[in-house]
Amino acid sequence: MKKIIVCLTFLGAMNSMNAQFNLGKAAGVVTKGAKALTFTNEDAIKLSKESVDWMDKNNPVAGPKDPYTVRLNKLFGKHKSQDGLNLNYKVYKVKDINAFACADGSVRVFSSLMDIMTDNELLAVIGHEIGHVKNQDTKDAMKSAYLKAAALDAASSASGAVATLNDSQIGKMANAFLDASHSKKQESEADTYSYDFMKANKYDVVGAYTAFKKLALLSEGSAQSGFEKMFNSHPDSEKRAQNIKKRAEKDGLWKDPGTVAIPTTKLTK
Repeated sequence: MKKIIVCLTFLGAMNSMNAQFNLGKAAGVVTKGAKALTFTNEDAIKLSKESVDWMDKNNPVAGPKDPYTVRLNKLFGKHKSQDGLNLNYKVYKVKDINAFACADGSVRVFSSLMDIMTDNELLAVIGHEIGHVKNQDTKDAMKSAYLKAAALDAASSASGAVATLNDSQIGKMANAFLDASHSKKQESEADTYSYDFMKANKYDVVGAYTAFKKLALLSEGSAQSGFEKMFNSHPDSEKRAQNIKKRAEKDGLWKDPGTVAIPTTKLTK
């Protein structure tokens, strides 16, 4: 199986040896240069849309009547226009546990993530993704991956223009995304956005805490009942959970959820 394309993920890089998510074949010789490329957020949006369009064609997307789609629409149907952003949501029916958002407003949630997250936890996860889009965190990550993929030849490099990508180059760029990471500041700001999103919409902010607790369990490599270990790139998920707890206590919104565990059966609500 191939590696996942990651735009800005809540869950981090996956174990590619067991990944079901399909990146397809990425070929071509890496070239150098393009350091002086003028790269705008509009460029990031364009390249993100091309990548997501490719992924939608090459991975199993839940149909409009699929229970996963119905659940996601129930949760996020009213947030398609959120904080000045035009967002679109789809579910990939794959065994990998993840979710991501891109600069064009595309949010993709994996069915196996939905299997282990309650509604409030999913709201927190996708609120985090919306925060990355709102904060334009994708721009630098996209530019880095674009250059690593050698999407520019010498001529286009000299002109400073963003070249048109072919299918193979999109795949190569996707591989570069897999190795990309965001700063602790970007992650912290997205966590804050998620909490504020939950609070403003009167959702239970404790869902953000329990989501991180579950991700901490995955990261620890504890009993996972067949789920993939997906959170290796964020070993501080326990700390992030505690930060959510402290803020919820300060706001008078904390309710002890009890012991948090990875569910052994699919969560439908």
